[in-house]
Amino acid sequence: MSTEIISGHDGLDYLKSLKADSVCVVTDKVMVELGAVKRITDVLESREIDYHIFDSVEANPSLETVYEGLHHIIENKPGALIAVGGGSVIDAAKAIMYFCIKTKEILIETSKIVKPEFVAIPTTSGTGSEVTSYSVITDHAHQRKVPLSDKVMLPDVAILDPTFTMSVPKSVTADTGMDVITHALEAFVSPEGSSLSTMYAQNALTMAFSSLLKVYYNGQNRVERARMHEASCMAGVSFTNAGLGINHSLAHAVGAHFHMSHGRANAILLPKVVAFNAGLTDHTAEVHGGVYQKAAALLGIESDNMTSDIETFVALIERYNEKLDIPQALRNMGIEREAYFKAVPQMAQDALHDMCTKTNPRPVSKSDLEGILYSIY
Repeated sequence: MSTEIISGHDGLDYLKSLKADSVCVVTDKVMVELGAVKRITDVLESREIDYHIFDSVEANPSLETVYEGLHHIIENKPGALIAVGGGSVIDAAKAIMYFCIKTKEILIETSKIVKPEFVAIPTTSGTGSEVTSYSVITDHAHQRKVPLSDKVMLPDVAILDPTFTMSVPKSVTADTGMDVITHALEAFVSPEGSSLSTMYAQNALTMAFSSLLKVYYNGQNRVERARMHEASCMAGVSFTNAGLGINHSLAHAVGAHFHMSHGRANAILLPKVVAFNAGLTDHTAEVHGGVYQKAAALLGIESDNMTSDIETFVALIERYNEKLDIPQALRNMGIEREAYFKAVPQMAQDALHDMCTKTNPRPVSKSDLEGILYSIY
């Protein structure tokens, strides 16, 4: 870990000690309209720090948006980059930082490159992007999501102020919350995990399962909002070290082709992916299910029968989706059957080569991925 984490309702006090003379604020128009950005700029103005706002980031940020932001940061030459928003905003800021440094490496000597201080302020509890070296950018021309991974994208500081999440709509709370659960579970079962990454994953998993429904039904619950914010961060710490799996590979593919929320795609996929990875679908649970039985035990699901425990775990995930008003299948989201089934082979191919697939706990083939994609329609 190299990111300094500041958690609490007074987290923005950190900006009062910011050493930069100028700042680029990366955000979206919603954050501007809700006044979230003003909370940042008020502090900057009190310090008489010049700032420029780049608020063109959209959901599932595109390569075009990153290029636009790159021009913005090169033109304004800020001493600090502050990302204020959800995972899309932070991912866009990370990609902008990545291409900025890579461009400078072509033009000037590496020893003379000065990286702007990078501060990430998440306004949703979901991606954990504020503590990861990953970014996912959408390539609309080729209908695919491009995962980037480089340490240069790690924020220097992450400010976890749960007050930013109090106004998040219920649907976003649900989608991002299930993203936390998916991150934590995939990191927990990753073959690349360690005792430290597993510790973060299991804490994130239990906290998210405990708090998500509470904040879904009462978004003003400050205590549970803070717990979800920290669970999201811990899941991010875990998966940036341990990796993810095919749940994310498939969600990237589905999201790129059908432009749906990443968290919602993860949620719909999760029961099917757990069933496949754990060996429920081909009756090999005794071979593949051990790590999932351990995950189930964290949530109080324990018996002498591994298959039964995993089946109960899958049912619990499905029950959470139901309580969060997340559809059980893509057909309930208005996705046309013919278009979806036509896209399945390409989506499976994209997922097979996704960087997340290499840390899946069970080897997969393209036909395996196609089967899961068909099963969620």
